[in-house]
Parts: sequence; structure tokens; C-alpha cells
Amino acid sequence: MVAVIGRRRVGKTFLINTVFGNQIAFELTGIQDTPLQKQLKNFKFVMGEATGEISEKPADWMDAFIQLIQFLKTKQSEEKLVVFFDELPWLATRRSGFLQALSFFWNSWAVKQNIVVVICGSAASWMIQKVVNHRGGLHNRITKLIHLQPFNLTETELYLRSKNIQLDRYQIVQIYMAMGGVPHYLKEIERGKSAVQNINNICFSSTGLLRKEFSRLYPALFENAENHIAVIRTLANAPNGMRRKAIIKATQLTDGGGIKKVLDELENSGFISEYYAFGKKKQGLIYRLTDEYSLFYLKFIEPKKTLENDIWQQLSQTQSYISWSGYAFENLCLKHISEIKNAIGVSKIETRATSFYQPAKDGIPGVQIDLVIDRKDHVISLFEIKFYNVPFVPTKEFANKLRMKAAIFKAKTKTNKQLFINLITTFSIIPNEHSIGLIDEVLTLDSLFEK
Repeated sequence: MVAVIGRRRVGKTFLINTVFGNQIAFELTGIQDTPLQKQLKNFKFVMGEATGEISEKPADWMDAFIQLIQFLKTKQSEEKLVVFFDELPWLATRRSGFLQALSFFWNSWAVKQNIVVVICGSAASWMIQKVVNHRGGLHNRITKLIHLQPFNLTETELYLRSKNIQLDRYQIVQIYMAMGGVPHYLKEIERGKSAVQNINNICFSSTGLLRKEFSRLYPALFENAENHIAVIRTLANAPNGMRRKAIIKATQLTDGGGIKKVLDELENSGFISEYYAFGKKKQGLIYRLTDEYSLFYLKFIEPKKTLENDIWQQLSQTQSYISWSGYAFENLCLKHISEIKNAIGVSKIETRATSFYQPAKDGIPGVQIDLVIDRKDHVISLFEIKFYNVPFVPTKEFANKLRMKAAIFKAKTKTNKQLFINLITTFSIIPNEHSIGLIDEVLTLDSLFEK
């Protein structure tokens, strides 16, 4: 029994169909917001297509699985037969009896056969709670759990090349910051058009795939999705992330199980990420919106009630874009920690990636360090992250701020480890008297694309 989970539009069904192909003897897909009797009617139709005969509508899911057993007994194959249940959360609704019937099917018959049962769902948290951690007959029955992630930058580049789309890495990063590595979104990119043109067409045109995707995204995954959307909207306005108490205050959601469930579901589905403040454990947990599309939608798409030709060409020149791109680039770097570790030569050293924030107090200015990598070789790497469309030229003011950040970090954390100051930027830097002797290593976009 194989469980495939992952966020909506990430390519789970495509992966399963590509891997198993003609081995799939029976495939049933749940229908969203559809009552039990109509789901059973759909089962009847699919079974009829599989057998080539008119089948009876099952009375319940137990009856449906008995029909499925009888059908599979007629299939002769030296290869493993594959039974595929897609969008399982839509099939296994409350009081439907689906999971109990699936348990019966697996434990009483399928486990003894030459069969692979594949279950799939976009509501990753639901899949983990209800199936992977099932307390009944499906307990400990999952042979393999595959959590399919969106493409990283390297995979995005390879995917675009497979479609004969040749974009340089700066163009790819602009696209990634707007829609992430979700294959269903990336397939809309057109050859011969720049990142600005593609973003304009996909996100702002009246027929663009992502113009209204936000309104469908969360209700398709979660019950009471308005709570999840409230958290997403709150975090979209918090570039440095928020702690749980602040989220509760801002959203007015109840403390306890309610907010915990919402945060867990959003994290398991890949929309938000957890980070620890340096030197802190549970009490230092910070939640940050890391779903690129949601952040881009709330910042730019939703406010544009009326459509204008080439609107993104205008918006991408504004101060608002500059501010957003800095935050979006930070998110992108935080998703590529392994590539960053490889670039600074510590891929095999145990590390912990955190952030550092010190509010202004007693005349000492506030400090925010974008990324801190605490290393087991008695070194702490501090990262400054800058998104520019030209090589970065360090100024005296920049250098002084960097020195101040390192000094305050050392004083507040009381660390005795060696501090290295690193810079991640798009097109490297033009070294001068302000950077020499201060910045230990500079990483560029190419570092984030390392295979």
C-alpha cells in the first residue's frame, strides 16, 4: 500500500499514472463536495467502464469493495495489478464508511495478492491523520509514504528546458518567486516570452490560470477553509514571520486544538513553514508564509480589481515590487538550505538553520538576520540576502549595518563560535573597501541552482 501526498497541483496523479501506466487495473477518483450516493454512482460507472458490462450500484462502500474483489479476480497478470484511489479525502467523507471498507479490502484480501494499492490526496494533513496514522484496520499498513514536493530551482530549470523554454536563471527566479515550483502552474509558461510577460499573462489576464486560483485553492483542501485563509492573510503581512500568540490575536481564532489543527494542516500542505529563533526551542517557534503564489496573489493580484494591459510591466517597476521581491527572495533561499550548505562547503557537517531577531531596546537598535546556519564545526554563518537586478555595490552604510548586526548577535547570544558573514545576492558584488575583509563569501543565483 503506497500513500502519495502533496499539495494541490503538484503532480501526484501524473506521477502515479506515469509510473504504473497500463498496470492500473482500477482507478477511482473522489468528487469534491459530493454525497455518498453520488460517489457510489460514480463507482458504478467506473466499474462498468473497467468490466465492459453494466454493473449494479453498490449499496455502500463495503458492497463496492466486494464488487472490486470479484472484478480483480478476473484479471490475470504476471505483473502486480495496481488499484488507484485518487483524491481519497473526497471519497472518505464523515460517516461514509470508506476507510473501514478499504481496511476490509486490504486486510482480508488484497494483502495476500500480487497487488499494489495506491492512495492519493492533496489534503496532506488529512492523509497523515486519517490514513497514515489510522488507529483502526489501516494502522501500520502503509508500505511507502511519498510526500511529493514542488520543484526546486534546478528541477524548474530542467522542466522548462524539457519544454524547449530557454530562460536564464534571473528570469526563472522571477517566475519562481511568483508561482513557486508547482508543475501545473509552470506548464502555463510560454516559450519566447520573458518572466514579466509570462507572469502578466498567467496571473493578471482574465483567462490566466492563476487569476482566481486562490479562491479555489484552500476550500479544495480544508474543511472550514476560512480559518486557514485568515492565517494566510495574517502571515502575508508579516515579512519576519509570527509566533503563535500573535497569530491568534490577529486572526481571533481560539487557542488550543483549533489553531493547532489549522497551523499543522497548512504546514503539512506546504503553505507555511516553521522556523526557530536562534537559541530558542519551542517558545521561539516562528511561522512564515512560504507559499509563493499565495504571497504574490495577496500582494499584487487581489488588489487589482480591474485589468489593464501589461499591468505587471508597470507593477514590477514600483517600490512595492522591490519590497516584496526582497521578502520573496528570502523565502526562496530558505527553501534551498541544502544548496546553500553545499555552496559554502558544509554539506556533510551537521547544522541548524534558524533566524535571529532582536527588537530595539535600551538604545540598542533592532536587528534582523535573514538566515543563521549554526554549524557543528564551531562556526556560525550569518547571511545577508539581497535581491538586485544588477551586481550589488556595498556602501559604507551597508558595511556598518552588517558589522553592527554581527556585534549585536555575538553580544546577545554570548556565543564563543567563529562568525562568518556571507552574502547571497543575484549577480554577485563589485568588491570595494567596504566589502573586503568584511564579507567572507558571496553566493549568487548559480549557487541556488546547484544539483
